[in-house]
Amino acid sequence: MPKVAPVIGYVCLVSNEHAVELHDLSEEGARDLMEEARLVSRALSLVTKAVKLNYEIHGNTLPHFHIHFFPRYRGDRFESRPIDPKAAGAPVYQFGEFERLRNSLLEELKRSAT
Repeated sequence: MPKVAPVIGYVCLVSNEHAVELHDLSEEGARDLMEEARLVSRALSLVTKAVKLNYEIHGNTLPHFHIHFFPRYRGDRFESRPIDPKAAGAPVYQFGEFERLRNSLLEELKRSAT
């Protein structure tokens, strides 16, 4: 979860196993990544109270399999259109908000993993 983000709560989940394409992951690696993605999705939804989560998988600039999670909110700067991270110039977090959200997400992930 980077502090500089296009929307509040943006997360990038990176595969532990090196792969460029989804089909390059081992069966176990794919299973593990999808389970982790489910945990992140659930925790992020609970913590952010987003109305929807968008997921993106590209790999054009970073040749290592990863998944982007974009929480969507009513009235967000990308409402009614896809998120364009390059168009997100202004900081999205108020003072201390990032740390609170990150800590809440980590706590929810710990709870979900047990």
